[in-house]
Amino acid sequence: MRQCVGCREMKPKKELIRVVRSPEGAVSLDFKGKLPGRGAYVCPDPACLARARKSKALERAFSAALPPEVWTALEEQMKEVPADG
Repeated sequence: MRQCVGCREMKPKKELIRVVRSPEGAVSLDFKGKLPGRGAYVCPDPACLARARKSKALERAFSAALPPEVWTALEEQMKEVPADG
């Protein structure tokens, strides 16, 4: 079980999108959940992503600003995955 940084609900890892900050400091999406580095999870729900962005939850989790392309990639991923899982 992992906690969504947007809605703070506990959900199975497979139902969430993992965002990872590599040891070198690069922030990217991790679709397989295998990349090394610090991970944070967000529900595949646009409302959760909006909450996480507004509250800067991902930035806090990584102690770094997120590049615009990561936000764009997350938004694209949200369109492909139904909110119900």
